[in-house]
Amino acid sequence: MTNKTLNGYQKKYLKGLAHGRKPVVLIGQNGLTDTVVSSTLQALRKHELIKIKFIDHKKKEQKKDIIEALSHQTKSDIVGLIGHVAIIFKSHPDPEKRLISLPKKSESD
Repeated sequence: MTNKTLNGYQKKYLKGLAHGRKPVVLIGQNGLTDTVVSSTLQALRKHELIKIKFIDHKKKEQKKDIIEALSHQTKSDIVGLIGHVAIIFKSHPDPEKRLISLPKKSESD
């Protein structure tokens, strides 16, 4: 399940779940540091779905590059990047501890 591409309906579902959440990881002027990667991994393990806020990066390309690198290093999926906030998802490795179950397309859809 890790680092696979989410389907559109799954991203929509996850964006809905993330809507009321506050960012738990902040990325400052130093960009992608070991501390950011470590904090992200801890947050993903605890919450599975997290928001990341960019404080100093204003250019969309810069944010996109950082979030793609972070997603790659944490083996997580990018749900979306809206303004200065990115949403990423990674299922807990232990199926018993998973908090979020992704919707599946039914045969009739």
